[in-house]
Amino acid sequence: MFAVIETGGKQYKVSEGDVIEVEKVSAEDEVVFDRVLMVQDENDVKLGTPVVENAKVTGTLLENGKGKKITVFKYKPKKNYRRKQGHRQPYSRVKIDKIQIS
Repeated sequence: MFAVIETGGKQYKVSEGDVIEVEKVSAEDEVVFDRVLMVQDENDVKLGTPVVENAKVTGTLLENGKGKKITVFKYKPKKNYRRKQGHRQPYSRVKIDKIQIS
């Protein structure tokens, strides 16, 4: 059984037991994703328009962290204008526990 969820403006294909990194969520222990776009079990597929009614995916928050550093460099040629900046995107690591369809 797997589901396609939407969080943080991105879509993820998840199944029970998966560990995914999503955009940072503000939760203490349990994370509930209620924007479920598709659910498939052994012989049935449910597609949402845009979301599947009465479906949710629950998970456990493992950690919050920061990704690898990227360098943002802006410049204008021949004008002596240069700006260098670093950025580390925050993320949350979530373990998917249960996919529910009511």
